[in-house]
Amino acid sequence: MLPLRQRRQRSNDNLDVKNRMYPEEREKQMKARYQAAGMISVLLLLAIGLLWPARSVSAAAEGKITGTVKLDGAAPHMKGIDMSKDPFCVKQHENSPAHLENVVVGAGGGLQNVVLYISQGLSAAEASQAPAKEPVFDQKNCMYTPHVLAMGVNQKFKVMTSDQTTHNIHPLPNPLAGNIPWNKSQPPGAPPIESSWKAEEVAIPVKCNIHPWMHGYFVVVKGPYATTDEKGAYTIENVPPGNYTVTAWQEEYGTQTAKVTVAAGKPGTADFTFKAK
Repeated sequence: MLPLRQRRQRSNDNLDVKNRMYPEEREKQMKARYQAAGMISVLLLLAIGLLWPARSVSAAAEGKITGTVKLDGAAPHMKGIDMSKDPFCVKQHENSPAHLENVVVGAGGGLQNVVLYISQGLSAAEASQAPAKEPVFDQKNCMYTPHVLAMGVNQKFKVMTSDQTTHNIHPLPNPLAGNIPWNKSQPPGAPPIESSWKAEEVAIPVKCNIHPWMHGYFVVVKGPYATTDEKGAYTIENVPPGNYTVTAWQEEYGTQTAKVTVAAGKPGTADFTFKAK
């Protein structure tokens, strides 16, 4: 057995060896910690980046713009429609003759089928947001329903048929606007046609080559929009607080604009009046 002094010296030597190893291990541990901290920072930044648009959309949902659109003067007479070309169509209107829908006026002069949209004041991110609900264009009783269908740029919409006769849907966009025309038939029971438009365009005429009296419009806009009901009332949802220009479009009377301010917790208001021709 070694003397006590030698045993202490050997113990000290072993401790020195361990101490010489500690800096290397400590450096490895520090590097690992720095790498882990760096990864956590990156993940936090990514999470913030993903949450920021969601917060912006959430903030946008707080406001809205409401109002009415009316016609000043006597509503023009809408001509009746001769559907004798198709017995099925005639039968659908035995008790309620069909009329053109270029100008539809309700009680109190409310103007129906007017599209309202924000033409100025939205940021690029806000303008890219459209209502989540998919717009539907139906062919019912040999008429397009609704007569005017609004939608957002790149928003999917659905064309369906409720009739027991063959129709076709033929939108005619302006080639200069960047949208591509198409023409598709829908026999009875055919599945819906789903499509979208890549560019803003107010408005795209729609016709049916089988039934020449059938016509309507697609209105493609950026950002939130609304269409007036039978009373001429509308509500544009999902509008963040700010100052905006709202445009009202009607197929016979063209467009009007109004300045609107939306405050936090308080909706903006814009009323429009078109002069009868």
